[in-house]
Amino acid sequence: HVQLVESGGGSVQAGGSLNLSCAAIGKTNVLNCMGWFRQAPGKEREGIATIITLLHNTYYADSVKGRFTIPEDNPKNTVYLQMNNLEPEDTAIYYCAAGRGACDRFDGWTNFWGQGTQVTVS
Repeated sequence: HVQLVESGGGSVQAGGSLNLSCAAIGKTNVLNCMGWFRQAPGKEREGIATIITLLHNTYYADSVKGRFTIPEDNPKNTVYLQMNNLEPEDTAIYYCAAGRGACDRFDGWTNFWGQGTQVTVS
């Protein structure tokens, strides 16, 4: 079993930046994908960034490409979401996910989820 512990988030004005972190605890050797999803009020959850752990290959949704990055600290089993030039449309609950599978997509590999953290852009 793997537990994901998220931190960060909060409120920021449009154009600002925020950073989220997600630490994987437990049997992390079964993982090859970690990523970030978000769910805005009244909308479905969408994938926004994934990373193949160890290889550091990253993938982004068009909505965040060029503004968000997903660096990782592999020895700490931690991934981050660095969010720049935030827009009100980025307001959502952000979830970390981890699992094993094809990391260049946003489904099929999400076995474990974080608790979610609120990001509000005004």
